[in-house]
Amino acid sequence: MNGYPSPNFGERRGGVRPSLIVLHYTAMASCAEARERLCAPEHEVSAHWLISETGEAEALVDEAMRAWHAGAGEWAGLSDINSHSIGIELVNTGSQPFPEPQMAALERILADIMARWEIPAHRVIAHSDMAPTRKGDPGARFDWRRLALAGLSVWPGAVKAQPESFNAHARTFGYPNAPDAALLSAFRLRFRPWAMGPLDAVDAGLAADLAQRYPAG
Repeated sequence: MNGYPSPNFGERRGGVRPSLIVLHYTAMASCAEARERLCAPEHEVSAHWLISETGEAEALVDEAMRAWHAGAGEWAGLSDINSHSIGIELVNTGSQPFPEPQMAALERILADIMARWEIPAHRVIAHSDMAPTRKGDPGARFDWRRLALAGLSVWPGAVKAQPESFNAHARTFGYPNAPDAALLSAFRLRFRPWAMGPLDAVDAGLAADLAQRYPAG
């Protein structure tokens, strides 16, 4: 582990290979503050990568190891997301846009990780996706569509579907069992952050398209 400054890691349980990438924001004012926390033994949190607002990328934990970034949650039937994923922290408080140098650096790192571990685009997810009742990062200001256009994530098309089909389709795509309001909130945060009001046919149509093209399992 020479060259990786965070001591907060362990072996991937069961010897699994990472098959997910989870994106976060740090919710801290500076890269130095985030780095200090992610590398402090007493906090017991870490990530594989930290990317500053200026695009500087730091490897904090070896990708082969289990970093402590995701916490409790589930995606596509997998629990212990830390064992199954690589975590990337983006320096952002959650209230501002993600700067161009940071997004460009993220795109480079994502492409490398996906090639290295053979992780497909639909397995690049938000922290809020796998923990919809607890987390909201990387938040409404994050440009998921940009990543999808670069082949580094996915973006739904519009198909016809009834609102009552939303939960089933969202879970087929990978979302965990969660209260209806939390599930809708997490889905909209990623794919429709400007939407307001109750669940509608647009939400259902987007979820149906994702379920048809990228069924979990």
